[in-house]
Amino acid sequence: MANTYLGYHFKVEPKELGSEILVAELGEKPFESFIETEFGVTAYIQKVLWTEDVLEDIFILTSPEFTVSYTVEEIEQVNWNEEWEKNFEAIDVDGICHVRAPFHEKTDAKYDIVIEPKMSFGTGHHETTHMMIQHLLETDVAGKKTLDMGCGTAILAILAEMKGAQPIDAIDIDNWCYLNSIENAERNNCSHITVYEGDAALLAGKSYDVIIANINRNILLDDMQQYVDCLNPGGTLFLSGFYEEDIPVIDASCTEKGLTYVKKHQKNNWVALKYVN
Repeated sequence: MANTYLGYHFKVEPKELGSEILVAELGEKPFESFIETEFGVTAYIQKVLWTEDVLEDIFILTSPEFTVSYTVEEIEQVNWNEEWEKNFEAIDVDGICHVRAPFHEKTDAKYDIVIEPKMSFGTGHHETTHMMIQHLLETDVAGKKTLDMGCGTAILAILAEMKGAQPIDAIDIDNWCYLNSIENAERNNCSHITVYEGDAALLAGKSYDVIIANINRNILLDDMQQYVDCLNPGGTLFLSGFYEEDIPVIDASCTEKGLTYVKKHQKNNWVALKYVN
């Protein structure tokens, strides 16, 4: 029997930043997929997981800085591939790296990454992914042991391998992401990526030259010591998944553990930071 979903169609003003914040907040609830729309974002939740207070404590809904309205639609079954094909847009980073779906035309970008856009890829990833790609494009990772923590679709692990990094571990706690990462690594003919399903507990006893962590502020802060513990001397840590106003608390956590700040990328209100050990 097919799962019945509720689709929350949110209209958000201002759209760009508001949609990102909304998705970040809804991600803490049982919503399992997000699709960017012309006016905001559509969020999907299984009807069996829905409760009357599902939107309770969503800060942006009552924030005077944003105007958010929504309608709810019951959907018997969602054809995810069809939804993604309607809404998924390719990512072009500085004309050097192109992240696209199989149904997009190939470009002459130096790094051409093909991602099957399933539920592990949606609004909320674009800006942070874009900046982390920029960091990787600027960094020599050839021959370096690399970790993609909270790998999502494994875009960053795939780019790292294309740039010569090896071996690479890609870890995500979400089963959809785990399965999708395996599929995408194979799709891009990657032979040095090992995908694991789990959290930072998997890092015990491991060591890396490069760590990529594109998650969210609270998880980054909770796991920062584990990242530092397995970062080799002279190693590089890339962090994203948080806003400009989160920089002080992230930076304090990094510097007190002996890391040195190097560089920041910013896109709208999202940031991606680079530290070295």
